Amino acid sequence: MIKGNFCHILRAIFASKRNTRTSSKASKMRMLIATLLATASIFSPLNSFAQSADIEATIKKVDVNALSLTLDDGKTYKVPEEFNFEGLKAGVKVLVFYTMIDGSRIVDDLEIV
Repeated sequence: MIKGNFCHILRAIFASKRNTRTSSKASKMRMLIATLLATASIFSPLNSFAQSADIEATIKKVDVNALSLTLDDGKTYKVPEEFNFEGLKAGVKVLVFYTMIDGSRIVDDLEIV
């Protein structure tokens, strides 16, 4: 979708009727806009590598040694080293905010419901 929109914008920039009086300043401006759009389209997919999400579920297993939680959805969520496991045990309902990084679910924040 981004590539399609980008092509339409570029065509509109370069396909505009050229006036014989068009200055070099206008041509430079078109090139600048086209370059900025191309740069933006290159970097726009970078945000898809880390996806943030949240889930409300019940804790099935707490593994302090492996720094992970397993929820009733069957998935394991890794937590940072400084994570406080106080009050967390099997059967506790939680709201977990996590980020997907390289196929792993990394906990950003956790609230007991």
